[in-house]
Amino acid sequence: MKIRLAEEIDIDQLIKMRWDTTIEFDESKKDESYETFEKECHQFLENALNSNQWFIWIAEDKGKILSHIYIELIQKVPRPGRLTHPFAYMTNVYTIPEYRNSGIGSNVLRTINDWIKENHYEFVIVWPSDEAIPFYQKNGYVHCSEPMEYSPI
Repeated sequence: MKIRLAEEIDIDQLIKMRWDTTIEFDESKKDESYETFEKECHQFLENALNSNQWFIWIAEDKGKILSHIYIELIQKVPRPGRLTHPFAYMTNVYTIPEYRNSGIGSNVLRTINDWIKENHYEFVIVWPSDEAIPFYQKNGYVHCSEPMEYSPI
């Protein structure tokens, strides 16, 4: 198994995995148009992989992606008296069901944690499902105060 950053050659697998994770947790979406989704997701992934804002970490074995974690870097406004480093937003964390509970996701997360430290990113935020909280806790993540939000809808 190899852990690496995703490349354009991985886009088709990443699209299918995004579809699968959505359907796994919300079966009402299974009747949506895969073709429409594929076009939108392909454009997003192509842009993301060519940016310095998104980093998609994958675990692969013999060309098959088994797990992935998406990281978006959020730039902070500089502040006098200190160097300003971006923080990371973690999203779309997914491991193919038959590979879960084998340590693959934790290996990807440890790789990301090391990358975060090496690059001096200030912190990582993630909004886990209730079921995923133990996964993050065993990998060094702790609860923080909830942010506030405004929803115009």
